Amino acid sequence: MNVFDAIRTRRSIRKFTPEPVSPDQVRILLQAAMMAPSAGNAQPWQFLVVDDRRLLERIPSIHPYAAMSREASVGILVCGDLSREKYPGFWVQDCAAAVQNLLLAAHGLGLGAVWTGIYPDRDREARFRELFHLPTSIIPLAFIPVGHPAQHPPTPERFDPSRIHHNTWNSPWS
Repeated sequence: MNVFDAIRTRRSIRKFTPEPVSPDQVRILLQAAMMAPSAGNAQPWQFLVVDDRRLLERIPSIHPYAAMSREASVGILVCGDLSREKYPGFWVQDCAAAVQNLLLAAHGLGLGAVWTGIYPDRDREARFRELFHLPTSIIPLAFIPVGHPAQHPPTPERFDPSRIHHNTWNSPWS
């Protein structure tokens, strides 16, 4: 699959089959995530791989939009590591780029995944911090349930030229 097809056809997958995701596949996802750009090349991310069924089944009780975690083979908690920041505050962008790489890599492997946001919801942050015993310098950004897709949503057309401006705000791009 070429990169443009991957970007165009990647969808958020919220239903999974029981087929397991292999450790090798998880490693590939994490390698892709760690290839993301970061401010000053600080790479201020940490990843917590969750494959314990009991933990995956608890996620929906601490995150209202993560019910699919119960069916996921694995989940990846993407966190910002404030001790690794070179430029304060940019960890969010850096980790978001890592999440997007991870999602595209999952799609490229034929897996399904969905980004469930945690940061900046303080209650969600606290619940994930408690469940996974995160140190104070680690901020949970997103939880990514991953598995073999049991759904195949259609690819919508999202290109909208009216959202593109040329040189100044009041000049449309054509």
